[in-house]
Amino acid sequence: MDKGMPAKPFLKWAGGKTQLLGDLALGLPKEIKESGIINTYVEPFVGGGAFFFHLQDIFEIGNVYLMDINKDLILGYKVVQREPEGLIFNLGQLEDEYLKLDAPARKDFYYQIRQRYNQQMHAFNYQSFGWDWILRASYLIFLNKTCFNGLFRQNKKGEFNVPHGRYKHPTICDAPNILKVSKALTGVNLICADFLDSEAYIQAESLVYFDPPYRPLTETAKFTRYAQGDFTDEDQIRLAEYFGKLDKKNAFLMLSNSDPKANNPNDDFFDHLYRGFCIERVVARRNINCDADKRGEITELLIRNY
Repeated sequence: MDKGMPAKPFLKWAGGKTQLLGDLALGLPKEIKESGIINTYVEPFVGGGAFFFHLQDIFEIGNVYLMDINKDLILGYKVVQREPEGLIFNLGQLEDEYLKLDAPARKDFYYQIRQRYNQQMHAFNYQSFGWDWILRASYLIFLNKTCFNGLFRQNKKGEFNVPHGRYKHPTICDAPNILKVSKALTGVNLICADFLDSEAYIQAESLVYFDPPYRPLTETAKFTRYAQGDFTDEDQIRLAEYFGKLDKKNAFLMLSNSDPKANNPNDDFFDHLYRGFCIERVVARRNINCDADKRGEITELLIRNY
């Protein structure tokens, strides 16, 4: 394990925050930056977890609650936390088998694993940890590392439906990082729940970071189905109302989202929802668009209550 490098996300996740870590860190409350201590950290949409791993490497954090409504994502985190060696063993086997194949055979192998993953879901026990959890987490990571553009997307039945990617040498089993992530997750509370359920863990001076599925800027950019069901404008409104409610608890609140004005200067959706709070526009580069010509720098929103 390379001790000089911090843990990084073990999954590629749409809207990941790796490139915005500098802006997020600069936006931390003065009290936290000066003390180096975060008493309680809550992330209701953990996704790839880039910001948590960044904070965990720099600050002393007391209680940590990482949440997401996507039950397979939380399952993956729990397996990395509890059984990294078993996960590494499984992923190593999948990687060896996949990389020795030619391109057509790799494609066939990918769709076989995707089918197994989707079939497994129908009778899967998400309540009782066991070897089948390690197998499912292995499938999840394999699909994430070999699918098109590293997307996680489900159809209305909850089935993973991303097509095969064409990476020549994908790193499917990143054993050193899995071990680092497992160590970083020591003592962390991993919870599958709606973001509203995070209130039970939030108190005065808790640091809460919201990174919800981004509001799509165009009809062709809708990659919001990370869990079964879309995150709609109504959900964005529900989140803004919750943000205002938590503000009254004197917690430190940060939130990221897309900037509608990047596509339509007259779209005041978030400026209206979060009026009265600090709204900052930062530059990011997004590569999720299937049309390469439409990838590039774009402004995103960082919203704070301090």
